[in-house]
Amino acid sequence: MDKLFIFDTTLRDGEQVPGCQLNKIEKIQIARALENMGVDVIEAGFPVSSPEDFASVVAISKAVSQPIICALARCTKNDIELAAQSLQYAKNKRIHTGIGTSDEHIKYKFHSTKEEILERAIEATHFAKKLVEDVEFYCEDAGRTDNEFLAIVVEAVIKAGATVVNIPDTTGYCLPQQYGEKISYLFNNVPNIHKAIVSTHCHNDLGLATANTLAGIANGARQIDVTINGIGERAGNAALEEIVMLLKCHGELAIDTGIDTRKIAAASRLVSNLMNMPIQPNKAIVGRNAFTHSSGIHQDGILKNPHSYQIINPKDVGIDTDTILLTARSGHAALKHRLNLLGVEIDAEQLDTIYQDFLVLADKKRVVLDEDILILARQKNTSIKSLKLEYLQATSGLGITPSATIRLALEGKTYEASAQGNGPVDAAIKALKTIVQKKMLLHEFTIQSMNRGSDDTGKVHMQVEYEGRLFYGFGANTDIVTASVEAYIDAINKFLSREV
Repeated sequence: MDKLFIFDTTLRDGEQVPGCQLNKIEKIQIARALENMGVDVIEAGFPVSSPEDFASVVAISKAVSQPIICALARCTKNDIELAAQSLQYAKNKRIHTGIGTSDEHIKYKFHSTKEEILERAIEATHFAKKLVEDVEFYCEDAGRTDNEFLAIVVEAVIKAGATVVNIPDTTGYCLPQQYGEKISYLFNNVPNIHKAIVSTHCHNDLGLATANTLAGIANGARQIDVTINGIGERAGNAALEEIVMLLKCHGELAIDTGIDTRKIAAASRLVSNLMNMPIQPNKAIVGRNAFTHSSGIHQDGILKNPHSYQIINPKDVGIDTDTILLTARSGHAALKHRLNLLGVEIDAEQLDTIYQDFLVLADKKRVVLDEDILILARQKNTSIKSLKLEYLQATSGLGITPSATIRLALEGKTYEASAQGNGPVDAAIKALKTIVQKKMLLHEFTIQSMNRGSDDTGKVHMQVEYEGRLFYGFGANTDIVTASVEAYIDAINKFLSREV
């Protein structure tokens, strides 16, 4: 079988989703999950973009050893030098440099010419090759680049030392036939194409990222850029789980990804949890409804033979069909088993803490679901906060003025305040602000239901502006007022940590 290299860019392109930035520890968690799954290349970040990104690439290079660790760089010496420095501890390293090649990018983004763009591409590849052996070159907006010029650039950068050439459909513009023909054109018109691996990088603006990636593979591409859950800039990237399972289902394509598919579900939930990005229920492969059958006809068929309506065995992607239902009668062992299945590793002390919160939640809900467990685990696994909610009482109802009293712990001291508002959440946040005397502006306030029912866990996302910067907060609780206050406190702690 042909080998298809999996290039995962969850930690670079995937992290460009607004409000989904990760800290260094969280990035290492995801990188290790990708390594355990068998990913070939991890694009760890864009080092020149910030000191934090640089440090994260360094940390990931130290934390994992099997995959190639890749750092992104534009076609500038400074970018490429910093990328090389960030990879100094990587056992297997790659610099990923490139430039826009479409008429739109050349004319409006760079105010340049094709000749100048070609020269910059060659110089950048030559320079990167002096620093690392493995160099990948991307032709940004290749989807809208005319094939003749694209072939010229690809031939030139391979001659300059590129080991991989990336053909991104940056705007998600191409139809599958068009993208497939573009890859085929390169194989037929670039004399030295056999000296490099051709890679796809497809965005999902028109919902065609998976289809275009498959078209690229069918026409000779042997590396694919993907992300867990299909996250990424704008509408996202091609989803790792979709392409991998597509190829696994269609064995006649004779292409091997080397991915341990049984670890897909755990990696998917880990990314969703750490990035605070709920997975849509109908998401292919990893969505909550992907293996759920509600139609009576479908249920009857499944009971008689799972293959009647199910082309994938749930266990092949790490979903245990014989799920242990978690209730107030469940013990520590059952909770730890479920956490392990969800990709969460904890020690005995953390388990005891989570278990106490689990019992409180289980008393409120008849069945505690996976999403609830992940919320509990995230709350106990986040970094130590400087500000903590100790007490909250809110009063509201028809004919009375909503009011709230809160007590906060800050650096070993406790503070209490009360306030009134136009609702219990508004009153609680006003009380919070009287304690934390910072000039903060709430830009976004979103409440999401995890599942269904009046006993559901609510997730709250907030966007708070402080000193001209935006900070994102997250909270979850069956009490939506508490979840809202915890989300605001989460945002406050993020800018307080920067002031230390």
